[in-house]
Amino acid sequence: MSLPPWFDDEEEEEIDTTPKVTPGAGVEVELIDQSGARERLALVIVPDKEADFAAGSLGAGTPLAKALLGQRLGSVVPYQQGDIREVRILSVTPGTPAPKTGADASRQAIIDKALDKADLEDALRLALTVDVKWGQYDPEALAPEEGSDEE
Repeated sequence: MSLPPWFDDEEEEEIDTTPKVTPGAGVEVELIDQSGARERLALVIVPDKEADFAAGSLGAGTPLAKALLGQRLGSVVPYQQGDIREVRILSVTPGTPAPKTGADASRQAIIDKALDKADLEDALRLALTVDVKWGQYDPEALAPEEGSDEE
């Protein structure tokens, strides 16, 4: 059986199997600053809602994640942030499960608490205004008891 003239087995294309940085990937990088100093950092790239940098998860929408996504192991990526000038990708672990930090729920709880406090302060201001203008209004009844969680 003869091969077609366009087939040349000597020119087989090499397929690059070097791991790429993808969402959900675990990545170890080396941040390189303008003086050449290096700092290692291990991260998992997660959806922005689950990001918690202190716990090692980096939101996919951050500038660093955007610079890393699609890059291959061993790449040196230009990255201008503060005194950092480039990032070297030291290791990539594809499909690492994102750590469940509960960051989204924690942020929402903080926001809810702040809104409750703001509502209480507004009610106290109104009570004090009414008391000054018309008298006989007890703003103390609106304030939370000492030692309660609402402060």
